[in-house]
Amino acid sequence: MPMVSATLSRLSAALLLLVSLLAAQPARAGSGTWTIHGLGAGPSALLRLDEGQGTLSLEVRHGATQVLEPSPVGIVTERADLSRGLRFAGRRDRPVAERYTTTVGKRLARAAVMRESTFSFVTAEGARLDLVVRASRDGVSYRYALPGDHGAVLRETSAFTVPQAAAAWLARHRRDYENPFVQYTALSAPAADFMVSALFETGGSYLLITESDLDGRYSGPRLAHEQGTGTYRLGLWDQRVEVSGPLTTPWRVMIVGDLATVTESTLVDDLAPDSRVRDTSWIEPDQVLWTWLAGGRQAGQSLEKQKAFVDYAALRGWPYVKVDAGWYFLKDQWDVTDPDWPTTSWIPRLVGYAGAKGVEIMVWIHYRDLDTPEERELWLPTLRRWGVRGVKIDFMDAESQERLRWYDEILPATAANELMVNFHGSTVPKGVHRTWPHVMTMEGVHGGEKSSNLRTSHLTALPFTRNVIGSMDYTPMAFHRPSRPTSDAHELGLSVVYESGLQNLAGTVESYQARPQAERFLEQVPSVWDETRLLSGRPADHVVLARRSGDRWFVGAGVSGAARTLDVPLDLLRGRWLLEVVRDGEGGLVRESRVVVGGRDRLSVDVPAEGGFAAVACRWRPGLDTCDR
Repeated sequence: MPMVSATLSRLSAALLLLVSLLAAQPARAGSGTWTIHGLGAGPSALLRLDEGQGTLSLEVRHGATQVLEPSPVGIVTERADLSRGLRFAGRRDRPVAERYTTTVGKRLARAAVMRESTFSFVTAEGARLDLVVRASRDGVSYRYALPGDHGAVLRETSAFTVPQAAAAWLARHRRDYENPFVQYTALSAPAADFMVSALFETGGSYLLITESDLDGRYSGPRLAHEQGTGTYRLGLWDQRVEVSGPLTTPWRVMIVGDLATVTESTLVDDLAPDSRVRDTSWIEPDQVLWTWLAGGRQAGQSLEKQKAFVDYAALRGWPYVKVDAGWYFLKDQWDVTDPDWPTTSWIPRLVGYAGAKGVEIMVWIHYRDLDTPEERELWLPTLRRWGVRGVKIDFMDAESQERLRWYDEILPATAANELMVNFHGSTVPKGVHRTWPHVMTMEGVHGGEKSSNLRTSHLTALPFTRNVIGSMDYTPMAFHRPSRPTSDAHELGLSVVYESGLQNLAGTVESYQARPQAERFLEQVPSVWDETRLLSGRPADHVVLARRSGDRWFVGAGVSGAARTLDVPLDLLRGRWLLEVVRDGEGGLVRESRVVVGGRDRLSVDVPAEGGFAAVACRWRPGLDTCDR
């Protein structure tokens, strides 16, 4: 990957310079107020200690805009109340500068550059709390570190108070993160529990509240809105989080900036632990022909139907077919596992058939069949021996500490068996793509499977909310679904708008064949990217996203509501480019081509109500009439 290597070399030089600049910043300790300065035009944080009550609060500014008003900070354990009665004990500052690569995401080569300040506080009883705060160009994050053993965590007093008039895009909390995003103001949102991530906007500055580095040491979060206020208090799944010895909590992450900064941010991964998979050469993200919405239970239990899907994937050049629920169930007792599946299954025959055509097989497994060490020791090596390339694991449906500890076990086990992973009925990415790079995508979204309450206002909020934090298995391209709210071109544009390391394409063969321009575009669009740029957008209104793969740019766009003209500059291009646009026409999808000059010309497309477009651009030369390869 020479392009990634060259990019990392440039990042290394930049990091060395930034480390020297950050290290030159003196530590400043005050009696009760401390500032953590951002990088460049990035946000800054102000930490205050109320010396009368011994309580802490944190506020965040983006330029002159206060995006987070003074908000409580603290944690309570069974042996220590570290939310009040605190006394300042010291501050340590250090630069953080790291470079790493990922297998999926908005860009493969990453640089994480931050200022870190650790503030130590003690109680009258001698208990110590370290509050670790990091500021970067795209956000402010904090976590609690408890050096002593204070027993189980009972609660956090962490809260986020945003200006009451701030626009808010929130989704009601649900155990599998599958609820739609709805627009409110911070004040008008109902008194309810909401999911993390949550997006707010004040005066053109955006704040996305999310999380990083969650695992079985802790418990999953939710945001409880206090009615009549702009305050959202952080609650935990478990009333008691078991801890033995010192504790470091997940990061409370606030991605801050203009909408492009938030959308393009990789801060959630930047804060996560480095990769625990040494050899990643077997990890190959790409397009997947997913057969559930296309064929359902009957397809999942039929070798012949799966062979037909393999045949079509081979024609399109798609490298994977995913066999969903049913393949190991008794045919006369749906959802009951065949006890003889290791010897009676037809999956090995399908793997052989597909391999001869250049296609590989992935399979669905219910969580309950992998929830013990004995089951994992049976299933995972068997699938690897058969030649299966990946697993879709479904129905975890919890963020309890117990379930998170299961993730801690399944992740190294699948990596050891060189199985790529797609989680459904799951939590959402919280840095997992950096730490466990064989995790290709996760559901955690009100997605294309839904037959109700699926609106384009939700679809055009997802790029700025759920998909910011990591790969999202929305399962687009279900052209045959009557519940689909999008025009054909908007649906096609989702193949670019939504980032997913395994892009599970959900349509039927017949629906693709009826749309030859969609077939042609999907043959070209990749599922991993070297660069991501937001060209235009407003959550729940519209989005135009550009993503680069090698020397080609792909663009996806969609609107919610009325027909309009989407018009964006082409400043990301330099020189002459061939631009091919697939849009909605009177008789279906149509493709239009033109040569444009980057930095001078604009991309302007008329779209119908709920419409959109998909496009690809490549450097033009005389005689070139397509970007297809």
